[in-house]
Amino acid sequence: MAVKRLNIEDFLELAKTHLVLDVRSPSEYEHAHIPKAQNLPLFSDEERKVVGTAYKQMSRENAIKFGLDYFGPNMRKMVEKVELLSKTSDKAPHSSKKILVHCWRGGMRSGAVSWLLDLYGFQIFTLEGGYKAYRNWILQQFEKIYNFNIIGGFTGSGKTPLLYGLQQNNQTIIDLEGLANHKGSALGGIGQAPQPSQEMFENLLGMALSKYDAQTPIFLEDESQRIGNMQIPMAMWQNMRKGLVYFIDIPFEERLNYLTEEYGKQNKSELVSAIMRIQKRLGGLETKNAINHLLENDFKESFRILLKYYDKWYEKGLYNRENAQELIQKIEVQIVDCEVNTNILMNHIRPLSVDIKV
Repeated sequence: MAVKRLNIEDFLELAKTHLVLDVRSPSEYEHAHIPKAQNLPLFSDEERKVVGTAYKQMSRENAIKFGLDYFGPNMRKMVEKVELLSKTSDKAPHSSKKILVHCWRGGMRSGAVSWLLDLYGFQIFTLEGGYKAYRNWILQQFEKIYNFNIIGGFTGSGKTPLLYGLQQNNQTIIDLEGLANHKGSALGGIGQAPQPSQEMFENLLGMALSKYDAQTPIFLEDESQRIGNMQIPMAMWQNMRKGLVYFIDIPFEERLNYLTEEYGKQNKSELVSAIMRIQKRLGGLETKNAINHLLENDFKESFRILLKYYDKWYEKGLYNRENAQELIQKIEVQIVDCEVNTNILMNHIRPLSVDIKV
């Protein structure tokens, strides 16, 4: 058998059903990778540094010799690991021997591992241009035009559950906060897994977008461009700002009760730290009052201060878009209830769907 090189589109299509091996070093993989790819590093981080230094300071031939010193003793372990991965992967059938391999640029690292696995009997496909080609493809996804529909609402409106309520009603959604591991506000990182790198966030988001074309209505939450430490790519953000906004308008006290229930059980010191992060914008007096209420276990009054602050800033951002009056559809509801509000929202969406088909 011969190793076959694939362009990025064909590689990703085959990756839907077969095992992908990223042979870059562990730190490269940890920083960002193709989602669901498995790391099979040809070199450790230290070994890669030694080989790279030899290449720059000595010669290509010397670098290869150093590389062989590391690669040779590990050949059997690598083959056995791939055998195990191919049997336990949730993608490839156990009988499949098709394996996809890539490194950074599609050069010597993927070439060496591909040669070994091909020699052993696997059917190997490599990615032309390597991970670098994949990153270029990801960035292209953000430049495309999409049919974004935005779920708006002040903090505490239950927008994320509402988004998944729409999904249960056969609507297409992308959960930006889920991809970012952050709920958006200063409190949004509490109780969440660590955020990915910006590059990994883009990889996840680009893959989600790539499934859809300009005709598919995609529902997103109304977000600022920044979600925790993540930045929504500018081209996509500008596209979002042109989308129709379904603004779920819920009374302040109802949202305050929801917020108190959601965050009132969180670690108090983490809540204090979160409030301190917005001290400059919140103001010294309001920051002090919000923290004092927390320390006295009066979570509701603390969150009341925060909610007033976020309402002011959210409303400013809501209308700070072109044609805001035409784009924003206010939908008044009385309670934060996912099932009830999903049904109300669906009644607003269906007439629009009919109009589009006509």
